[in-house]
Amino acid sequence: MSSVIEQAVQARLVAADPRTQTVTASLRYDRDDPFAVRIDFPPPATLENVEVAWTFARELLEDGLDGEAGEGDVRVRPYGFERTVLEFHAPEGTALVHIRTTELRRFLSSVEELVPAGREHLYLDMDHDLAELLRDAL
Repeated sequence: MSSVIEQAVQARLVAADPRTQTVTASLRYDRDDPFAVRIDFPPPATLENVEVAWTFARELLEDGLDGEAGEGDVRVRPYGFERTVLEFHAPEGTALVHIRTTELRRFLSSVEELVPAGREHLYLDMDHDLAELLRDAL
């Protein structure tokens, strides 16, 4: 079994004007970073026309499916029965993205099979991480 899960999702970007744009974004989970998930947006989704990636807590995504979650740069909350809102805050502004809740649940189900919630610590390589910290400190 691969140690990485990647799933394409349809992300509806909510803009200030009446139109919305739908792009294919990519959700990614890597067992080597067991507490985090990442979402990559293609260049057409951004004002600068460059790829953008956000990394945030797996638990934040899980919690946000059923209620408001997050207080920092990334916030997640349900939007009706079929969609979930991911809200990204940066100095340049705020982006709101709607994703089908079923797609997020399918992704998280695959993540759960790879690394069960509450067992993430078993997949950390503390010796490697400590060596990397010390290498950078010297």
